[in-house]
Amino acid sequence: RKTTYYVSQGRAIHHIVALYTPIEDLIAENDRRCECGPSGNSTMAQDHLQRGYIELTKALPWLHDKIACLDPEESEDMFRKLKRGADSARGDDTATLKELVASWVNIRCHPTTLIRSDDKHHRGFVSDACGRLLCPAEWSWEDPVVRAGICDRTIAFIVSENSWPSYMYENYKADATNLEHGLMKSKLLIMGFKAIFTSPSSANEVDGEGNGADIIENNRCAHKWSDQAKIRFALSSINSWRAVDGDFDYQIFWTSIVDFFEDAPGPAARTRVNELLEWWTRQVRVVDC
Repeated sequence: RKTTYYVSQGRAIHHIVALYTPIEDLIAENDRRCECGPSGNSTMAQDHLQRGYIELTKALPWLHDKIACLDPEESEDMFRKLKRGADSARGDDTATLKELVASWVNIRCHPTTLIRSDDKHHRGFVSDACGRLLCPAEWSWEDPVVRAGICDRTIAFIVSENSWPSYMYENYKADATNLEHGLMKSKLLIMGFKAIFTSPSSANEVDGEGNGADIIENNRCAHKWSDQAKIRFALSSINSWRAVDGDFDYQIFWTSIVDFFEDAPGPAARTRVNELLEWWTRQVRVVDC
């Protein structure tokens, strides 16, 4: 019974806590801060860990007290079961999106060669439709030099986690003069979010307004943006989940997305993020986090 409970509870971890970081690392960072006191210094990486720990206590409010009651061997066993649940949920998500994203791309992008839902070898940059969506926003996939450079992985056209992919933008195109305009507003992201957090059948319902109640508070689970990294995985040609795909580091990419929402640089940026969260709430009709 305990095994079933821990595995079930663990399914939330990669969704709303941390997409990659082990639970033990989050707890260790919180313990370090408790020992050092409020005057202790911390690095950006440590701040990310602590932020993950805070989300962990929200998702699993019983965990802290439970750890205090267990010996080290029992705690390790519990962590293994939680990880099993987290990995299982991520596996379910990637399997669901593998099929759904293929259908979405075929319907929205009308590729000459349709994307097969059961195959990933013909996705990524070998596919014109997937390549267009994966292309860094500051480059034009229509430019044959850019397209050839990306496919050949030349130094001038390295695709890394330091650029926002085009699939993250409204209408899948960026404004070269303002790369923040339309960012995080693509229908593909909304459909991915709904497929993971509501149901695959709701993913096609991408239009409409929510009731506006508690809009910003309902979106404070910024760590839910795990779907954005999973969408990229679904568009890519790699078959198994991994942290690095060629020159692209998924862990840094996901951290950048969380930072975009959590660490806005200044009041003006914070206002824009809040407006974006309001927009997302209206799109996905979130009631509870």
